Amino acid sequence: MAKERIYPVGVQTFNDIIEEGMIYVDKTALIYNMAKKYKYVFLSRPRRFGKSLLSSTLRSYFEGKKDLFKGLAIETLEKEWIEYPVLHFDLSTFKNCDLSLFPEKFDMQLRRFEKQFGIEDMRKSAGNRLTQLIEQAESMTGRKVVIIIDEYDAPLLDVLHDETKLEAVRTIMQEFYAPIKANSSHIHFAFITGITKFSQLSIFSTINNLTNISMDPEFSTICGITKEELNTVLKEDIALLASKNHVSFERMRELLRENYDGYHFSREGEDIFNPYSLMRSFAAGFIDNYWYASGTSTYLIHQMQHFHTDVTTLDDMFAFSSSFDRPTEKMSDALPLLYQSGYLTIKKYDPLSSDLTIKKYDPLSNGYYLGIPNKEVRAGLMENLLPIYSGKSDSQSLGFAALFYRDLLTGNIDQAMEQMKAYFASIPYPEGGKSVLENMQKSEYYYETILYIVLSMMNVATYTQVKSCRGRADAVMFAPTAIFVFEIKINKPAQEALEQIDEKGYMIPYSADERKIYKIGISFSTQTRTVEDWEFEEVK
Repeated sequence: MAKERIYPVGVQTFNDIIEEGMIYVDKTALIYNMAKKYKYVFLSRPRRFGKSLLSSTLRSYFEGKKDLFKGLAIETLEKEWIEYPVLHFDLSTFKNCDLSLFPEKFDMQLRRFEKQFGIEDMRKSAGNRLTQLIEQAESMTGRKVVIIIDEYDAPLLDVLHDETKLEAVRTIMQEFYAPIKANSSHIHFAFITGITKFSQLSIFSTINNLTNISMDPEFSTICGITKEELNTVLKEDIALLASKNHVSFERMRELLRENYDGYHFSREGEDIFNPYSLMRSFAAGFIDNYWYASGTSTYLIHQMQHFHTDVTTLDDMFAFSSSFDRPTEKMSDALPLLYQSGYLTIKKYDPLSSDLTIKKYDPLSNGYYLGIPNKEVRAGLMENLLPIYSGKSDSQSLGFAALFYRDLLTGNIDQAMEQMKAYFASIPYPEGGKSVLENMQKSEYYYETILYIVLSMMNVATYTQVKSCRGRADAVMFAPTAIFVFEIKINKPAQEALEQIDEKGYMIPYSADERKIYKIGISFSTQTRTVEDWEFEEVK
């Protein structure tokens, strides 16, 4: 009888995973190389991407727990297995925490180590207590100290939109982190991880030798699951999931790729699968939007609203690394947070300069194409964004999106447009603080955006302002069996929109495509704020 496969769903402690025989994808060779190569390390990764497990694995390694690593790559690499005193802090408890409670939270983090190393005077500030801990731990053990800080940015994420609160929290955190630099001679290794880049929050400005490996190709796979790991370590799990869902092994592997793959964390990095969603799908026996459902990044939505992010551009963005690695204080758009939070990822690296004789590094010669990683992220993000633009609930918006898409696919264009008319007509009339929304409803862009979000929720390729030989189509949707070209008019006849599609040659790029092609002209009224009229033709 085959051994039961136990998945580490909700388990982030390395020793628990090993001792209970759970599935573990071996990252210890990378951990060993990182620990030997650097002294101060920073790593940024999206939430639920294995940062806490990595931190826990580092702790077990530096505590010299050799038996836990039996059969893993590091067992043959490490020869000494020295036991170091490890100070491991998890700041996730600071999430949504009022500033007045920070002393209590710091006390909880520090007290257990102070007890371990026999420290009784706990009346000092958090930073001074950390200094005392470092000194005492080294004195008692005769070994330099290892410091691990998980979710370092948790205290700050929820106040990113409030500069006054952000500055207050940043000042407090700087005082706590200052001993890491001041006590360098007493520290063997330090590892700091979170969602946002350390430069984002300027709280490690005193640590001038902190190495950021977040975009380092050598360590791009240290969190997450690679394609090779999926096809080897987790091959049995794909087969089990395929059997439960009555599909072939190849089809299930493709479904996992479509939903959970697509992340890249460096210009030369491999495809990375979301580890949380993979393990949840194996454990549950079916594919679902596990990552997005596990927590909504409200701080990100706040920033997207603050910067009036054009959501229709998220699928095809060209940017330099300096644009998505920009300090928060200088952030002029939501791009850095979209990337670091995992809603955008690197799709392609484009070295604009091919002149290899140029020796001096030029950041403007290294560009990246960014996009939404996979179906799971796309569906979740759009589901969260549509109510912001429409003022309607998630369930209402999702129901409309499903019916609208269904009618389009079946060629029932009139019924689809009736669905759209009813949906827009039911959007609450903006009053008071919603004056911005009211102004938006007078522009084609507003309706383009909602159309884009609706179709993206259905995980169908949709693009706005699509170039043709003589202009730009407002929106083009590429469904499995048909292509839909949309043109929108405000307070003008729908027939005029249909004629523009022909006059501007919006259909020409798709003439050789074997799929059906529909051209749809839609007229919106600023008086009724909904669809006034529509016209359509099936071209082939």
